[in-house]
Amino acid sequence: MPALLRQLSALGGCTHPIRLDGHRTEHTVDTRTGEIGNVLHHLDSTTLPAGHLLVRCNNRRTTRCAACAEVYRRDTFHLITSGLRGGKGVPERVAAHPRVFATFTAPGFGPVHNRPTGPTRSVRPCRCGVLHDQDDAALGAPLNPETYDYEAAVLWNAHAGALWRRFSTYLRREVAKRAGLTQRAFRDYARVSFAKVAEYQKRGAVHFHAVIRIDGPDGGDTPPPGWATAELLTDAIRAAATAVRVDGPVIDGRAHVFALGRQLDVRTIRSADFDGGQELTERAVAAYIAKYATKGAETATGALDRPLKFLAELAQLDISDHARRLIRTA
Repeated sequence: MPALLRQLSALGGCTHPIRLDGHRTEHTVDTRTGEIGNVLHHLDSTTLPAGHLLVRCNNRRTTRCAACAEVYRRDTFHLITSGLRGGKGVPERVAAHPRVFATFTAPGFGPVHNRPTGPTRSVRPCRCGVLHDQDDAALGAPLNPETYDYEAAVLWNAHAGALWRRFSTYLRREVAKRAGLTQRAFRDYARVSFAKVAEYQKRGAVHFHAVIRIDGPDGGDTPPPGWATAELLTDAIRAAATAVRVDGPVIDGRAHVFALGRQLDVRTIRSADFDGGQELTERAVAAYIAKYATKGAETATGALDRPLKFLAELAQLDISDHARRLIRTA
């Protein structure tokens, strides 16, 4: 029992540990001749409880392993926090660098059930005439599944990573343009750094949340030039997000071209010390990014947290019709 307890406590609550078979032997080595000497330590899985060495799965998805996902969430929180206000080897001066929190959405593929808000943020009825509860299973499902563009929705998700990479290139170009610099010369004056996370909306489309910061040429260790402001960064983000395009495949004679959605939210991150906590704070941003780092499509759309091997498996799954059609289209 003590040996079993040691194994289990080392897992930190992991519910799906990886089971390793085999052995490991550590020897002394003469660094001058390379000759292998005495045995320092020998581990054989057959001598362990249940005949396996158990190690953490380290899965970041909450639905797969809540314990390992929590470790990932906390690590992400501290990583983002240090990038916003220093610590963990990052100088505290980064808190004074221009920083924004931006949300990039997907385009529309057809009207869906939602909870539209008005100018006062009050919730209005959906187009279907119903005032949906925030936990209503109908949210995100198409009003008319037969006219919803499932092909474009699935392909957009598949190209979202490429779209983001091209956006990051466009963004550096737009910042350099506003500073009156060429892209090559820009590297000698400043650097654009970012951390992003992908979140699935109820309709199953990816959108991105990103923390974007302007530093000096050597990153957070150097101050940004005087022209680098949050306003300039915001303007450059909007221009890059509007211009970016990625060509997709041609399917049945239809050419797909992908762009970011028209809804773009860019907000300046300000320390609570500046304005009594009324603005978006570092802690709030770090918590938001960390929250979605451990979630996937399964939490938003009720879909799956692992791939299918055979399409026939769909018949056995208890998922929504919308998720089923997205998977079948993929």
